[in-house]
Amino acid sequence: QVLLVESGGGWVQSGGSLRLSCAASGRTFASFSMGWFRQVPGKEREFVSAISWNGGSTEYTDSVKGRFTISRDNAKNTVYLQMNSLKPEDTAVYYCAAPSRYFDSLPQGVGQYYYWGQGTQVTVSS
Repeated sequence: QVLLVESGGGWVQSGGSLRLSCAASGRTFASFSMGWFRQVPGKEREFVSAISWNGGSTEYTDSVKGRFTISRDNAKNTVYLQMNSLKPEDTAVYYCAAPSRYFDSLPQGVGQYYYWGQGTQVTVSS
């Protein structure tokens, strides 16, 4: 069993920054990639970013490229999402996720992830 706990969400004005954290426990954290997703009411959960097991590879959805940065600290079993230049359209519940197996390329589909955190709300006001 894997437990993922997000933190760092909150309210921020447009143009501001937040850093989300996701603490993992229950298995060898460093062995697998990790991802961040977000969801707004009435819409499907969407991919935001992913990072490989060693941090050497990252992926971002187009709308956050240049503004968000994913990173990880395997010694702390934690993955981060630094969000800068936030926009109102970034408002969502943000989830971290972990797959149950290794993928050759960074997984970006909801169905490729098995373990999910409880989510943290990010609200960006205009």
